Amino acid sequence: MSILQGANVLVTGGTGSFGKAFITKLLNEIGPKRVVVYSRDELKQWETRQLFKDDPRLRWFIGDVRDLDRLRRAMHGIDYVVHAAALKQVDTGEYNPHEFVKTNVLGSQNVIEASIDSGVQKVVALSTDKASSPINLYGATKLTADKLFILGNHYAAAYPTRFAVVRYGNVTGSRGSIIPKFRALHEAGESLPITDLRCTRFLITLPQAVDMVLDTFEMMQGGELVVPHIPSHMVTDLAQAVAPGAKMHDIGLRPGEKLHEEMISEEEGRRAVTVMDGKYYVLQPELATWGYEPPKDAVPVPAGFHCASDKNDLWYSAEDIRELLDSGI
Repeated sequence: MSILQGANVLVTGGTGSFGKAFITKLLNEIGPKRVVVYSRDELKQWETRQLFKDDPRLRWFIGDVRDLDRLRRAMHGIDYVVHAAALKQVDTGEYNPHEFVKTNVLGSQNVIEASIDSGVQKVVALSTDKASSPINLYGATKLTADKLFILGNHYAAAYPTRFAVVRYGNVTGSRGSIIPKFRALHEAGESLPITDLRCTRFLITLPQAVDMVLDTFEMMQGGELVVPHIPSHMVTDLAQAVAPGAKMHDIGLRPGEKLHEEMISEEEGRRAVTVMDGKYYVLQPELATWGYEPPKDAVPVPAGFHCASDKNDLWYSAEDIRELLDSGI
């Protein structure tokens, strides 16, 4: 039985790819009492309402995470919060840094403040592999947000609220996925643009991302940063899986883009353990004034551990990716 069963849940950015998948699982399999969908786009909220056919358990709040008062109102009576709202496009962040700071950093601070003030029990914030050793503005804002949520447990020590973070890589089927673009170019008979033919990335499905957040709610004490143990892939293999036989051309790395992605740096690895038989890595808090004990099933990682997409022990081939996509995930 999930702790979310019969609970009041709020999802910021609830009309995004993750939000819709998470809410679908909540409604169909877990049975919450009430789900508040909090987002700033009126059209996306209307479209999402059609998707869920105005399920009576859903509540719809137009609001921005930049608005602390609106967040406090939306969190009235809420037990659990998933913070998925963010500005995410790497190149957009390089041209609009102030806006990314306002949403990803100050917005996260508002979620923390409103959660504590409203007596929320647990908050899980979504992060990205780009927050590990960041080289772009987006990654830097998400790393700052991660720190705010982890350290927010200090401020909530005397209150019931606890915060944790989940960090994962590229998501198949998400709105920002490159897969639809590759398919369209292939159908038009055009060559596929690859930023660098040597590039590797992590790959996670939307159902896996949803399950990871649900698992984190169950296991968290507050202060954990949870990373999935998931396969890597060559970007060229992804292209061949989507468009078999397509021609590819190297266009070079874009500003702020890495050749290989990283989920856990070597410095962070010193605090890492594996849990749930190696399903997840957990970065444990360095200083936990709110009280924290290592998970009972925790297994320390090897010395010098570093989780990067080019040094992974799990890999998807082009055929593996094709089977994954054909399954509809």
